[in-house]
Amino acid sequence: MKFGKLVDKAWEDKTAAEILDAPPSALEGLTERHDEVLAGIGIKTVGDLANWKYARRAAALAALADTDK
Repeated sequence: MKFGKLVDKAWEDKTAAEILDAPPSALEGLTERHDEVLAGIGIKTVGDLANWKYARRAAALAALADTDK
């Protein structure tokens, strides 16, 4: 699968599993500084970020808002 603009160029040829194990800076637009800040709240991988309860809640609210239109 091609991940295009979802991930940093260095991660474009990796599998989804590899990206989920990568630091958040593997995502397009995030830097190593973001890795440091996120690590401070226990998020050390893209997978941690994806499963972070607050990110899931925000995504659920955004999905619900789309149905209100």
